[in-house]
Amino acid sequence: MLRIENLHATVADKPILNGLTLTVPTGEIHAIMGPNGAGKSTLAYVLGGRPGYEVTQGSVTFDGRDLFAMEPHERAAAGMFLGFQYPVEIPGVSYLQFLRESLNSQRRSRGKKELSGAEFIRLAKDKAKLLGMDAEMLKRPVNVGFSGGEKKRAEMVQMGIMDPRLAILDETDSGLDIDALKAVGAGINSIMRDPQKSVLLITHYQRLLDYVTPDAVHVLSRGKIVRSGGPELAHELEREGYAEAAA
Repeated sequence: MLRIENLHATVADKPILNGLTLTVPTGEIHAIMGPNGAGKSTLAYVLGGRPGYEVTQGSVTFDGRDLFAMEPHERAAAGMFLGFQYPVEIPGVSYLQFLRESLNSQRRSRGKKELSGAEFIRLAKDKAKLLGMDAEMLKRPVNVGFSGGEKKRAEMVQMGIMDPRLAILDETDSGLDIDALKAVGAGINSIMRDPQKSVLLITHYQRLLDYVTPDAVHVLSRGKIVRSGGPELAHELEREGYAEAAA
């Protein structure tokens, strides 16, 4: 699904990623953990195509295609979803309007028929119910006035509606209480636990992995993967910290 080879990237001419290599097979959930400043969010932004992040070396393929030959909207249309650590607010645009336009834009690019208003409302209500979110909240402006937990729950609803093949979730557990954490974990499992889908789950802490059991855990330090293992590695990091693993 996702193959990263010797990836180097800079931000404002400062090297952040320094030879990162990683493969996420189809049907698997991989977690990336690491200390602050290791390059975790930079990796997510590079994969998503955020401006200001310059790739200086290496390659990335997504579903067999050269990722860097695709514009950000083409990556999304091909089935990539990027979840943000801090979802942005968009005043004046209702979540329903935003989600319907986003979904239909992707459907058009894939040669599929657009959903009617009634069809989309049914889909949105189904996904909101699945994730324990009041569908009335989707009538509000995007993330405006939402708590941290509500923003992340809404992002899971967005992921469910978009139904991506690859989800890259950047510290989606940041700032969540226990109930919100459980809801996010349930969302990832219900939407993305599928033999045709994959997840790259970026996190500081092991706690989200209590609800989403990864197939592999990788330690990112100084811009590259320095250690990989199974779910037990996350527990070791929780006990001992990153210093030993990144040595």
